[in-house]
Amino acid sequence: MNDEATGENSEQDAETSSSVGPSRLKVTLLASGEGRLLLAGVAMAFIYTFWLGVRLLISPGQAQVLVGMTATQMMFGRAAGMAFGYSLGLGHGTVIPICMIIETILVLIFYPLFVFSWRHLVVIKALGNIFERTHKAAQARKPIVQRYGIIGLFVFVWFPFWLTGPVVGCIIGFLLGLRVWVNITAVLAGTYVAIIGWALLLKQFHDSVASYSSYAAMVLMALLVIIIIVGNLLHSTIRNNRNK
Repeated sequence: MNDEATGENSEQDAETSSSVGPSRLKVTLLASGEGRLLLAGVAMAFIYTFWLGVRLLISPGQAQVLVGMTATQMMFGRAAGMAFGYSLGLGHGTVIPICMIIETILVLIFYPLFVFSWRHLVVIKALGNIFERTHKAAQARKPIVQRYGIIGLFVFVWFPFWLTGPVVGCIIGFLLGLRVWVNITAVLAGTYVAIIGWALLLKQFHDSVASYSSYAAMVLMALLVIIIIVGNLLHSTIRNNRNK
């Protein structure tokens, strides 16, 4: 009888814990700053995807370029994505806003998910390795940013070094204990300044190179992607050797 009662109690506890989890997560999404950021990021991603779908119906050719730019930026970073856009004839008025939107969506979605995972509110196995690598990168660069505070975080996001940028930057801000809105504001401000700087540099370089050959712009984009891939591979190799 005691064993049966214990089993029933265990089942009730399991049911209670499983029911509390989703309710606690729902409250967190609505009440916490990170939750509101996540909802905003998901809404922004939905609107952007819907806009791309409309563009695909209205202007299939340009929409394909925008989709290609989006995919390139998400896979290889802002410089490669912007170079892709400029190489296919897009101007500042399209490349800069698109790049800002993509970076903003990534921050608004990735940062809350990392925080929820850190607090054991959400466990996403598919993102576990990414969260771990990002956390290690943030921990390694935390002392440098900590020395200069918010300005250091702004500059860290602005500079195009390996494993810098808004995603790692917002994790550093979290580890430093910055309030969520201060953290996100500093990270996105640095990101937007960096995007404008990259836009001016890449567009000028693209125009100079394009005057020599119509294929030069595509070569530029290919070189950027190759450099990014090689840089990431070298960094992974060095990190693995250190772990050994």
